[in-house]
Amino acid sequence: MHGSRSLLALALSAAACPAVADECAVDLTAMLALTPEQFDQDLGGGWRPMAEKAECQLAAADLIAAYRAQPKAAGNTTMIWHEAQMRAQAGQDAQAVALMRQTYKPAPDAGGWNPYVDASIAFIEKDRPALAAARTALAALPAPPEVNVKDGFFSFAMPNGEVVQVAWPPNLDVVDAFVRCFGQSYRLAYSAQSCRHPDTTTTPEGRTR
Repeated sequence: MHGSRSLLALALSAAACPAVADECAVDLTAMLALTPEQFDQDLGGGWRPMAEKAECQLAAADLIAAYRAQPKAAGNTTMIWHEAQMRAQAGQDAQAVALMRQTYKPAPDAGGWNPYVDASIAFIEKDRPALAAARTALAALPAPPEVNVKDGFFSFAMPNGEVVQVAWPPNLDVVDAFVRCFGQSYRLAYSAQSCRHPDTTTTPEGRTR
């Protein structure tokens, strides 16, 4: 319980900084009352709208940490990953890597999550050989029989019912962005057009995975 109170205090203090108070303020009680799906997967609710503001990404990480302290979020590695991404985008590299290491999946890792984690950590730690090795491992991942890959994409149903087209292997586009923009910030590599979509002329919104 003491740890939960500390995380809640951390989230409140992060949102109370004078320079960003108005931009980052949320109804913490309402946020913590959401279901895990509402808090984490609703693209228009939960922590995500806050995270769209660069100055609020650390506050968003602290909000996720506060939510994760609740029993209903126990064992939710997706939220751990999203907190890690927010801390990486806010420049808290060591904290981000520590959280990312908690999300490795046991074998068999048919979806290639572990190479993606390896690549993310290698990028943050500026380990180019490790990044290259992780990229090679992910690119070589065969699609399992139940995944119907057509023209390099497969259909994926989001928790809200939305069906999206996802490239196979998953997250290879993000890892390629890390390769293109090695040495830059995680935030830039993950979101910038020049890293994620160098052949396009418009800047897409970066989306947290």
